[in-house]
Amino acid sequence: MNVRKAVIPVAGKGTRFLPASKELPKEMIPILNLPMIHYVVEEAVHSGIDQIIFVTSSGKESVENYFDRNFGLENFLAANGKTKELEEIKRIASMVEIITVRQKEQKGLGHAILCASPLIGNENFAVLLGDDLVINEQPCTAQLMNLSAKNDNAPVIGVMEVPRNEVSKYGIISGKPSAGDERTYLLDKMIEKPDPDEAPSNLATPGRYILSPKIFDYLRAIPKGAGGEYQLTDAINLQCRDEKFLAYKFYGERFDAGSLNGHLNATIEFAARRPDLKGQLEESIRTVVKKYGIKL
Repeated sequence: MNVRKAVIPVAGKGTRFLPASKELPKEMIPILNLPMIHYVVEEAVHSGIDQIIFVTSSGKESVENYFDRNFGLENFLAANGKTKELEEIKRIASMVEIITVRQKEQKGLGHAILCASPLIGNENFAVLLGDDLVINEQPCTAQLMNLSAKNDNAPVIGVMEVPRNEVSKYGIISGKPSAGDERTYLLDKMIEKPDPDEAPSNLATPGRYILSPKIFDYLRAIPKGAGGEYQLTDAINLQCRDEKFLAYKFYGERFDAGSLNGHLNATIEFAARRPDLKGQLEESIRTVVKKYGIKL
């Protein structure tokens, strides 16, 4: 079963980026000259996804507009001979089919995914969180899709190792290593933000999933959980009791671009990867280090 659709929840308030996110959706805050949501959608597209379902809320219209045609801007660029910029704007608008659905109340990630259920049908789908960026030659989502395909289309959650003293920031998995594959685990359960002394592992879930449509039955069955919200974690825990559910320690470097520290690190990383900016980045770092006496 090919995974053709991806759900990207972007309905959150983005409180970690206030006051900027008061008027500008957090997902539209740029890393260099591209909004962070661009990198997430691009990962999905490069993984073979051909339809993106944004779960939005009031005030998030600019996320959808970014991937739409802007004929006024296109005409302006064409009239002023800005061919390179015009080609890039057109490319963004033709990247992928975009559909949006509203999450009218903020009831958690599980509820946001459930809002997309009428658009999914009876097929597996990907979920990518809009402020988590993963850099790797083979996209993280593609890695999870491949593992699912090799395991009778079983659902898969992406995990990464984190320091033991940081497990309380994440959902942490408990699972048995798969025979012959040290990166794959048979999921037993997930614990949301456990105390470091009680965490079953240091394998955290940063926001990449391949889910089966059966998840919707479990999302409808769960009560409100942590924070008074419907947690995807609770639905996954129900599902993995009934059927095979995998976790995969993906290859790649992950950035929590929804936090100030993660956004800064992602900006530096992406600048260092661009030949046109690498020299300027080096010069800027030297200047700042000298000016403020920063010890490296």
